[in-house]
Amino acid sequence: MFWQTWSFAFGVTVPNLLILLLGVMLRRTGLMDDNFNEKASRLVFNIALPCLLFFSVAQGHDSSGSNLPLALYGGIATVVSFLLLELVALKLVKDPRERGIFVQGGFRANTGIAGLAYASLAFGNEGIALGSMYLAVTVILFNVLSVITLTRSLKGGQGKRIGLKPILHGIITNPLIIGLVLGLAFQHSHLPMPATIASTGNFISGMALPLAMLCAGASLDWRAMFRSSNVAAWSSASRVIFVPALMTFGAWLFGFRGAALGVIFLFSCTPTAAGSYVMTRAMGGNATLAANIIAVTTLGSFFTTALGLYLLRTLGVI
Repeated sequence: MFWQTWSFAFGVTVPNLLILLLGVMLRRTGLMDDNFNEKASRLVFNIALPCLLFFSVAQGHDSSGSNLPLALYGGIATVVSFLLLELVALKLVKDPRERGIFVQGGFRANTGIAGLAYASLAFGNEGIALGSMYLAVTVILFNVLSVITLTRSLKGGQGKRIGLKPILHGIITNPLIIGLVLGLAFQHSHLPMPATIASTGNFISGMALPLAMLCAGASLDWRAMFRSSNVAAWSSASRVIFVPALMTFGAWLFGFRGAALGVIFLFSCTPTAAGSYVMTRAMGGNATLAANIIAVTTLGSFFTTALGLYLLRTLGVI
């Protein structure tokens, strides 16, 4: 069981790490520079990622009734994690403009890609079915709360007072949130998806995560990764250690067991979503810091996923 668990974690985490390293190599060879990263990040943020979110939700199964308790817990636990990290950021992060990046890196999990991969490999079709509604709820929250914390942090860090209007504007005009809302609307309309449209959408969606990870890799700054403020280190520790521990223990207290508890753990211990990098860059934040957090959590999640699975299976709760 021990080696099977490590093999599982290796299979779902290392590909992301290799794409990040490829981005580093392409930057050093000159094939990816700041100008390319800027344009590619805009393409991912405005077209590819919204397309991915739309088609993943629009073509998903509506299991809102059967998996409602799981989805409700995921939503509540996500909000609690976000609020706790907001409080920690006030004490831990000295630069106000980096607080939103710290919070986003700590709570925004890669449930859409890595989470589903984890659940599928661990529990098969049951894992995907359990995670579908959980995924829809948490991904919407990830994007809405990320806009809130980045807007408050980046504009507040410039000495501006932030009211409700700019935050609402950021949420309403965010391409990722628009893609999610349209996907949910299409799913509940029960309209047929034309095969040509679906194929085109899947082609566009397919480039979202690889291109985002390549850009993140090309933006890594190894010397700044663990600078004196340790923002990347603490945010990464929150993402792969503290938040998964909090969410999994809370789920256990609320009576989740078996595959349901396993899905909560696997979704919560995924690396920071690649979309956090493109959103930070699009909103004028420290994209290098966001890229560093993605890199550290991608590597760290390999160990925490394997150890956590081994512990939960040993205890007999999943």
